[in-house]
Amino acid sequence: MKAITLKVPDVGNAPFDYAVYLAAKLYEDAVMTSGQAAQVAGLSKRSFIELMGKYDVSPFSTRTQDVVDDMIHA
Repeated sequence: MKAITLKVPDVGNAPFDYAVYLAAKLYEDAVMTSGQAAQVAGLSKRSFIELMGKYDVSPFSTRTQDVVDDMIHA
């Protein structure tokens, strides 16, 4: 196992908050699927998706948003 050090904004007091924040950002950057990120956060996929807004992350991937934008502007 490899240890890493990250600088993240203050998102709460509990390790849970940081786990969800990290998972949300990894999802946002398309490093993980929502299911994988939910697993990192220790949540069900549904619970994870419901919490993403708290961390300023859209539940829609960038790829999905690009498709929607293309449809609107076509």
